[in-house]
Amino acid sequence: MPELHLYDVIRRPVVTEKSQRLTDEHNVYVFEVDMRANKPLIKEAVEAIFDVDVIKVRTAIMPAKRGRRLRKTYIRKKAWKKAYVTVAPGQKIDVYGT
Repeated sequence: MPELHLYDVIRRPVVTEKSQRLTDEHNVYVFEVDMRANKPLIKEAVEAIFDVDVIKVRTAIMPAKRGRRLRKTYIRKKAWKKAYVTVAPGQKIDVYGT
């Protein structure tokens, strides 16, 4: 198994209504991460990249889905891993890069 670098662990932030509510109310940020990443590696990557203190990491594997393109054309959406990262109170992650 190839070793993951810290910048390969986090793929992108997940920006949805639910993730925004979690960020506003509970200081929890949601990221799409590599399927091979485990919780200690995700914690290390977030702390190194965003310079914050991570309290807790929870992960969930989102199942593959079958999508529809046209009438009879189907596509398969791959399974992906989602990480809920709780950051210390008073600290923030700039998800939008502003």
